[in-house]
Amino acid sequence: MILDALLGLGLAFGIGAGCRYYDLPLPAPPKLMGALLVLTMTLGFVLTDLWLA
Repeated sequence: MILDALLGLGLAFGIGAGCRYYDLPLPAPPKLMGALLVLTMTLGFVLTDLWLA
């Protein structure tokens, strides 16, 4: 489970770095509220997965 989280973080940073390098728009909201929405949705998904497992 920890390996999955580390792979997910690595993939996220890799995509962000690739978008920055090639000057592509980031696949994430540019505002703080949008970023917090993505964070809470992700946390909800992970916590529900842990609860159901």
